[in-house]
Amino acid sequence: MKARILLVEDDADLARGLAFNLRHEGYEVDVAGTVKDGRRLALKGDADLLVLDLALPDGDGLEILKALRSEGSRVPVLCLTARGQETDVVMGLGTGADDYVTKPFGLAELFARIAALLRRAG
Repeated sequence: MKARILLVEDDADLARGLAFNLRHEGYEVDVAGTVKDGRRLALKGDADLLVLDLALPDGDGLEILKALRSEGSRVPVLCLTARGQETDVVMGLGTGADDYVTKPFGLAELFARIAALLRRAG
């Protein structure tokens, strides 16, 4: 069985499409659309990887990342966001993200990055 991915994305169409394609690749996928729901699911600890949007309707996705890292979680986190300025990338990686992809993105590249993160995480 492949890994469980938590996708935190507020754009319902994008979340639906990504979840569909990830499931097609054999991953189990949970989806959250807010910081509140994403944080709750992330802190449960059953995800093998978190794909995290930063611009969420109830706050900054980095709040989820900070909560995970403060709890000692080492789950790989890939930020998937429209925030593409160098300062945003540095902030995301500095907060504890393992990779950072800006929108728009190529699906094949995203899946390759996900596979690489999961491979490194063991």
